[in-house]
Amino acid sequence: MTKSRQPSPDPSAPLLVPSGAGWLPHGYHLDPHTHNAGQLVYAAAGTLATTTERGTWVAPANRVTWTPPGFAHGHRFYGRTDVRLLTIPVELCGDLLPYPSVSAVSPLLREAVLALTADRPEARPGARQRLLGVVIDELSDSTEQSLHLPEPRDDRLRAVTDLLHADPARPATLTELGRVAGASERTLSRLFHTELGMSFHRWRTILRIHHALAHLTNGMSVTDTAVTCGWSNPSSFIDAFNEVVGQTPGSYQANLRNSAAAA
Repeated sequence: MTKSRQPSPDPSAPLLVPSGAGWLPHGYHLDPHTHNAGQLVYAAAGTLATTTERGTWVAPANRVTWTPPGFAHGHRFYGRTDVRLLTIPVELCGDLLPYPSVSAVSPLLREAVLALTADRPEARPGARQRLLGVVIDELSDSTEQSLHLPEPRDDRLRAVTDLLHADPARPATLTELGRVAGASERTLSRLFHTELGMSFHRWRTILRIHHALAHLTNGMSVTDTAVTCGWSNPSSFIDAFNEVVGQTPGSYQANLRNSAAAA
């Protein structure tokens, strides 16, 4: 990623600079890769999805993605995205979670990340290291707010989740999906809890929220997004979105517009 804050002309090209800032076009993606150090990825505008073998995390502009050293991961960006990459030295990673996660972005954390990824010289010796310490402190105190969508290993459960990935708005019940997967509703319900740590309803809601974030970032209206992603009416979509993301769909889109206008 260049520090000139210009979109890359090749959406499949890897990011060669471990820290910095850049505007990336909608749909830009990075294939799975690893880092020897830890990495924070923050979308100051737009939305990013980070995928590992443990599933997919989605981070809108009020959250930051953390990937510890050694975890294979890929990224996809939705909407024109002001992405900030910040490398965390290995010796500081022990103060953070040992697994990929998404955390809330406090005003102080946001400004520290923006400053550390800006293309400007260090004002005084040690200033960057001190500011990095602020980032670590803020992340250590931050509440994990994961839009994590775990993926199953069990073949029967994977058959069900594959159907829903292909059509998130599919209204089928777990019983109906079980007929396709060759498993009972009771078995699948147990597998959702034991393998994925959540109910079928919760997993499908988060899947739909992932798709809704992408549609909203790309300019789709709240009503059309609700219908496209499988909600029966906009109000139920707004309630679910607010509960999972922490803001309404309308507020999310307004923040996107404000961020783009300020860029």
